[in-house]
Amino acid sequence: MFNNRFNLFNCSLILLLFTLIGIVHAETLTIYSGRSKSLVEPIIKQFEEKSGIQVEVSYGNTTQLAAALLTEGAKSPASLFWAQDAGALGAVSKKAMFEKLPESILTKVPSGFRDADGFWVATSGRARVLAYSPERVKMEELPQSIFDLTQPMWKGRVGWAPTNASFQAFVTSLRVQVGEERTEEWLRDMKANGAKKYAKNTPIIEALAAGEIDLGLPNHYYLLRFKSKDSNFPVEQTFFQTSDSGNLVNIAGVGVLKSSKNKEAALKFVEFLLSAKAQQYFTSDVFEYPAIEGVTPHANLLPLSELLQLAPTFNLNSMDDLDGTVELLRRAEIL
Repeated sequence: MFNNRFNLFNCSLILLLFTLIGIVHAETLTIYSGRSKSLVEPIIKQFEEKSGIQVEVSYGNTTQLAAALLTEGAKSPASLFWAQDAGALGAVSKKAMFEKLPESILTKVPSGFRDADGFWVATSGRARVLAYSPERVKMEELPQSIFDLTQPMWKGRVGWAPTNASFQAFVTSLRVQVGEERTEEWLRDMKANGAKKYAKNTPIIEALAAGEIDLGLPNHYYLLRFKSKDSNFPVEQTFFQTSDSGNLVNIAGVGVLKSSKNKEAALKFVEFLLSAKAQQYFTSDVFEYPAIEGVTPHANLLPLSELLQLAPTFNLNSMDDLDGTVELLRRAEIL
């Protein structure tokens, strides 16, 4: 009996030892996420359950996280950078900190939704739109270009959010597309035409409904959040004419760091983000555009192919000079 108890004790001890070894060696993936916790935590938990890989996330402002990565260099604990916009990905990519992604991942998305050199890939799309009050603006009156907003008929009727990151990303894209001089001229003309400032996108939508303004420049998904709660919410949105600079399609995207000690798990995470299940979540629950074809977009979103036809064509990596944009906004006395 003593021997039996001794053997049972030894077996239990061995099982405990193997369990502890498993815990110590369990895969852990560290992500720097510029995407907010409320939006992406559900999909991260799904990945953990499916893969058995533990994920540790440092949430923060996309620009600040990019700056942290540039400071940390090869000593960064992060394996992945999940950014809110292409500019931040471009800034990190420019410093050669990303591992080149395999073709099997890159070819899942359209060419406009990935780095031309293969160092990052989009996980979803975010479009700039023209929001408007259908009660106070007729369809035939809607401006066809972002540059039409400086016309006298729109004086005091347009809302924007100059301190908001998505607006500043748009201004950065404008600098790339039409140059510094024309961008500054547009900013000054908008100010002279009485454009009303709001802290971020949601107040723009609320101001349209309240009658404070008649046109606004938000990202597309803010109105959809209101519409999901009230289908009769009195605001609509549209795009400018095809290829207009105002139709910026920015992306949320991800890159794997060269310094990662767990690249295999990092690639598994990227593949999961581009799976049909994850992409359906981004469009159905977050109201963003899917990054891959074959996913049913939200009922109020265009098919991805149509969206990309409307967007201006340029290298999203070139949107990496946010400091220059902030300097320009200050020079134009917008900030």
